[in-house]
Parts: sequence; structure tokens; C-alpha cells
Amino acid sequence: MKLLTAEIRAELPKRYAQEGNKNPIVYAKFFFPAGNWTWFVTEGDEEGDDFLFFGYVIGHEEEWGYFSLNELQGINIQGLTVERDLYFSRGSFKDVLAGFRKERGE
Repeated sequence: MKLLTAEIRAELPKRYAQEGNKNPIVYAKFFFPAGNWTWFVTEGDEEGDDFLFFGYVIGHEEEWGYFSLNELQGINIQGLTVERDLYFSRGSFKDVLAGFRKERGE
């Protein structure tokens, strides 16, 4: 599966474009199907031979941070890899996170 499509790349604001916005727009969602890791992408751009994202990460903890396309593509545990949520619709962070929590019964 292609994690970063041309469409997402074209729509995604460059890093720091939404800085200071307490409710930024989330443009993509990545997840690891055999774990609790989810990445909500709000910004990103090229950095050398990689693509650096900024967004909200839910894993061992929940926090805002940077993560790279190469890093996501490098995750492979017993043949399972990171996937892009094909049914994700972009929206405000608060709405996206509320929907995420509701899906999980939190």
C-alpha cells in the first residue's frame, strides 16, 4: 500500500503552516493493524530523500511530534506493516480524535 499518495502530498500543508492552531486539520491517518499505534498527519514536506510529517501520535503515549515516511515504511513485524486508512476523511483534529475514540468505545 502506498502511504503517501500524490493527492495527500498536494493537499498537505508544509511543516509549521498550522503552528499555533489549537484545532488543526488532519489530512491522513496511518495505523499499525497489530497494535495500538496510530498517526494523524497535519503537516509535512520533503526532507532530503525522505518525507517528514508532523502530527498526533497515539502509541505508548499520546503526543504531538514528527515522524518520517521512511520510518513508517520500515515497520514490519512478522509481515505486518503500517497502513493508510483508506476510508479516512480529513477534518479538524478535535472531530477526528473524537471519532477515533468513539470507534474504540472510549
